[in-house]
Amino acid sequence: MIAIIQFIDLLLSVAFFIMIVHIIMSWLLNFNVLNYNQPLVRGIWDGLNKLLEPIYGPVRRILPDTRPLDLAPLVVFIGIIAVRDIFLPALARSLY
Repeated sequence: MIAIIQFIDLLLSVAFFIMIVHIIMSWLLNFNVLNYNQPLVRGIWDGLNKLLEPIYGPVRRILPDTRPLDLAPLVVFIGIIAVRDIFLPALARSLY
């Protein structure tokens, strides 16, 4: 059972890192540090969007519309931190 908890923790840590990369890349694109017309940048950005959209989509449907500001990444980010740092250790302690 502990191996399953460790695997879930690993998956959440990878998702956390991918979200950090996505957030930083969105800032770099918005401030014109990166150019979306470059094939490498476009490929990475589109790949990250395709990877994270299934996670962000349901959250966007629940949240109110804040058109210029997308709060879905923040909500998912806080959720991942809560599960990884609060719920998984509590579950592991309860199994011992």
